[in-house]
Amino acid sequence: MQKVLICDTVHSLLTDGLDVNGFPYLYKPEITLEQTREIAGEFDVIVVNTKTRIDADFLKYSGQLKKIIRLGSGLDTIDVPLANSKGILVFSTPEGNANAVGEHTLTLLLNLMNHVCPAHRNISAGKWDREVFRGEELDGKTVGIIGFGHTGPAFAKKLRGFDVEILVYDKYRQHLGSEYRYVKEVSLPDIHENSDILSLHLPLTTETRNFANADFFDKCRRQLYFINTSRGKIVNTIDLIQNVESGKLAGVGLDVLENEKPGTYDQQEMDMYRKLYSFQNVILTPHIAGWTKESKEKIAKQVLRLILE
Repeated sequence: MQKVLICDTVHSLLTDGLDVNGFPYLYKPEITLEQTREIAGEFDVIVVNTKTRIDADFLKYSGQLKKIIRLGSGLDTIDVPLANSKGILVFSTPEGNANAVGEHTLTLLLNLMNHVCPAHRNISAGKWDREVFRGEELDGKTVGIIGFGHTGPAFAKKLRGFDVEILVYDKYRQHLGSEYRYVKEVSLPDIHENSDILSLHLPLTTETRNFANADFFDKCRRQLYFINTSRGKIVNTIDLIQNVESGKLAGVGLDVLENEKPGTYDQQEMDMYRKLYSFQNVILTPHIAGWTKESKEKIAKQVLRLILE
């Protein structure tokens, strides 16, 4: 019987399922990376989140480890090729939070286009300035989606109720078929040329790091609403700020940042993020797009299935 180490908070469906099926497990949601490294080799399966970086140093002590299961999407914190070379299977569970990310992306977009956050702050300050917050309607716009793995399709599905054109570019997924007849597969230059709204749904890899930089924004022909709910390091924050200042970006919604640990900011980062925070047309959320009650339950079910298999 496989022994399971759970290194982060999970829905009780997972632990209950392990109990029912007789799997021994250790549930340690507060365990540190150092503590995990010390004992991981004693288990067959470890269930981790982004706080557990599994690199060459970690895998030196892999012991009897057979499976690494990531809660949610993104494997950028795991050296997958090295793990595979040691006979360790690596899984993520992106289906579990894809719908949540799709909904959150739409939330950011509608909030930006209708100035919800600054209007709220205006009223909270005892004002009532209607004209300054006149918004834009989504109908009639062209939405570009870059990346069409799990969260990209979830966002596209949410857009079906609007009269929008949905353009999709994914270098590694093409010929989507009749299931996605409401989207149009295009090239990246087509996305740059025609999008009024641009949303990133990419994994963080060596290829996508710093993907949205000055050159990327220069290629965009229209003023954009720009959304990123994937990974922060895909976007160059300094270049993003320059395009907000120039007016090239009408609004920006970010659920992720290049550095998501404010306590580690150096002076340059503090100045950069202070500038980002100051814009009225920028909305930030703390990496919660996939962080719903429902997604926690769905991910637990998926992890349990992977363990049982």
